[in-house]
Amino acid sequence: MADVLSQNEVESLLSALDPSASSGGGGASRPSSRTTDFNAQISIYDFKRPERVSKEQMRAFRALHESFSREFGAALSGMLRSIIEVKLISVDQLTYSEFVFSLENPTCFNLLESETLDGHIILDISPSIIFPIIDRLLGGDGNSQGAYPNRALTEIEIRLVSRITGLAIEGIESAWSNLCDWKLSVSQVESNPQLVQIVPPNEVIVLISFEVTMGETRGIINLCIPFNTIEPISSKLTSDSWSAYKKKTPDLRQQLNLEASVTQSKINMKVDLDNSKLTAGEVLNLAVGDVIMCNKGSAQSLTVELEGSPVFTAFPGVYKGHKAISIESMLAMPKDIVEEKIRTTESAQGVGSS
Repeated sequence: MADVLSQNEVESLLSALDPSASSGGGGASRPSSRTTDFNAQISIYDFKRPERVSKEQMRAFRALHESFSREFGAALSGMLRSIIEVKLISVDQLTYSEFVFSLENPTCFNLLESETLDGHIILDISPSIIFPIIDRLLGGDGNSQGAYPNRALTEIEIRLVSRITGLAIEGIESAWSNLCDWKLSVSQVESNPQLVQIVPPNEVIVLISFEVTMGETRGIINLCIPFNTIEPISSKLTSDSWSAYKKKTPDLRQQLNLEASVTQSKINMKVDLDNSKLTAGEVLNLAVGDVIMCNKGSAQSLTVELEGSPVFTAFPGVYKGHKAISIESMLAMPKDIVEEKIRTTESAQGVGSS
C-alpha cells in the first residue's frame, strides 16, 4: 500500500513551489534554506541565442576595434579632406538572423572573404552616411541634412564606395595583424541584406558597430564576424599574447614619403659670432662708425646652432658679397656621446673580466 502524505507535508511542498502560498490554519512551514539557495542559483538560458564568445574575448574584440576606429577615422579624414570621427559604440554577440533583420533595406552590404580563414565577414555601411560620403567625393559638402535617396547604389557609386571599403579593409587587417593575416577582399556588394546567407540563421556572430560623424551627418558602420570564421584563432583572444598595437616593419613607401617631407622642412639656424659684453653707458655712447671689438678672432671657429642645438663648427667669411660661414666639422651629438661612453665602459669591463 502506498504511503499517504500528511497535510503538513503537502503544505511544505506547496510552499517550496510557491513561497507566497499559505494554508488557512497557518500550519504551513517556510521553505528550507537549502531550497532557497537552490532557487537562487537558477539562471535563464536562451537556447536560440547561445553565448559562445566569452567576456574576455569580447573585451579583446573591443580593444582591437578601438584601434581600428582611430586608424580608419584618420584615413577617412585624409581622403575626404574633412574632419571625420569614427567611434566604437558597441560589441555584441547575437544570431545572424537578428543581425540581418536589424539592417536597413536597401543598404551598402559588403561581403568580404579571407584567403587565410574559412568563411566570410560583412561590412555594412548605412545609407545615412554612405550617400553624404559619395557626395563629398564628388565635390559636394556632404551635408545631406537627414535626406538621402531610398534606393540601391549605382555602378558608379559602388566604384566610389570601394575606395572607402578599401580603407576599412586596411584598418581591419592592421588591427588584427598581431593575431592573423586576414588578406581580405570584397567578393560581393548587395543592397538587400536578406539575400546573402553566409551562415545559418541561428549561428552566433560578433557584431561591432561604429558611429561615423561628418559635420552634422551621422551614420552607422557594422562589422559582422561569424564566430565559426574566427574559431581557429579564438584561443589567441583569451591569452596574454595578443596586443592591439604591434611594432611593424617600416614600409619603403612610407619611409620615402617621410624622408621627402622632412628634407623640405624649414629649420632655424643661428651662428653665435661673439659673446662680448658692453655696459649700458657704452651702449648709450655708441655712434655711427664705432667699432665693437670681439673676443674671438677671425681664425677662431664659431658654433652653428640648428633649432637651438649646437651641431656644427664654422668660420666666418664673405661669399659673393654676402656674409657667410664655412662649415668646419660636426659636433658630437648627445646620443653619440652616450654611445661612446657605453662602448668605453663595456670595453673596460671586458678587459677587467679577462
